[in-house]
Amino acid sequence: MRVSDFDFELPPRLIAQRPAVPRDSARLLAVGREFIDLGVRDLPSLLAPGDVMVVNDTRVIPARLAGKRSGGGHVEVTLIKPEGNGAWQALAKPAGKLKSGERLSFAAGLSAEVAAKADGGQVTLRFPLAGDALAAALEAHGIMPLPPYIKRPPTGDARDRDDYQTLFAARPGAVAAPTAGLHFTPALLAAIADRGVTVARLTLHVGAGTFLPVKAADTRDHRMHAEWGEIGDQAAAAVNAARARGGRVVAVGSTALRLLETAASADGRLKPFRGDTDIFITPGYRFRIVDALLTNFHLPRSTLFMLVAAFAGLARMTAAYDHAKRQGYRFYSYGDACVRRCSCWSRHSPGWSG
Repeated sequence: MRVSDFDFELPPRLIAQRPAVPRDSARLLAVGREFIDLGVRDLPSLLAPGDVMVVNDTRVIPARLAGKRSGGGHVEVTLIKPEGNGAWQALAKPAGKLKSGERLSFAAGLSAEVAAKADGGQVTLRFPLAGDALAAALEAHGIMPLPPYIKRPPTGDARDRDDYQTLFAARPGAVAAPTAGLHFTPALLAAIADRGVTVARLTLHVGAGTFLPVKAADTRDHRMHAEWGEIGDQAAAAVNAARARGGRVVAVGSTALRLLETAASADGRLKPFRGDTDIFITPGYRFRIVDALLTNFHLPRSTLFMLVAAFAGLARMTAAYDHAKRQGYRFYSYGDACVRRCSCWSRHSPGWSG
């Protein structure tokens, strides 16, 4: 498909700069035959006993570093994927002036060598620290890697250390938040449990590919960045048990959906999984295991908008986004949410027509 098919205009005033307070006070658009304006606190009423809700428990690391080049001049890097022994793939600005072998200096004596350069501003950095020591240095001196449409001073904002983590965040490794999970609070989780819904956790360390535009003219020519994920035995068993009893699999976020679809067999059974995934979901994809998706409103021409268009139909999601813009919904990472369903959703939710 043409990438231009997934384009739309968005007034800058609708780009959220801060999350809703409290988090579950965000708005929720239910997308069915009609559009229903709700709040995130209404989510339990759209679920049914026996459903399983799958969340991503990755934790965002302060992966952005500001520093200086050995030859002079400022540089900013965002770490995107570890390669072991202190080496990281990273995005650098400005990347064009960097040279292989050059040393970059950051705060408190932290430094790295440019080990290699690639296209698109990507470099490989080699730190003298590795493992827990490098993780501690990043926690002390790194900046949260917010997407560029959230405006912050160069040194970052301390509030984002908490705001850009989900309630489920447990396993460090992401350089972008699984933003659908940002809407959850203990009270909302309790209400979901009272509804008889199981919560299963998986891990997908979200990479900076989330921020990168699709530069190809045709979706067939785009290549996704690989991200590391894991689905444990317990999560796989919970999903398979829900399906066996007639419950639905509700993915919280596109990251959870992508890993579920990566690990699902052709007959819709979920297998434990550990490794990289570069699955790219566009219209025409046949979903194997996910019945419903809770996610935020995504950027135009992004792989995320392509995914939701595959899930609910491009025409339907274009209309849903038009409705959201007219109603003043807040977009992107800190914005409001919408929930999309497959054709089976309405059997348990008569108040939300399919």
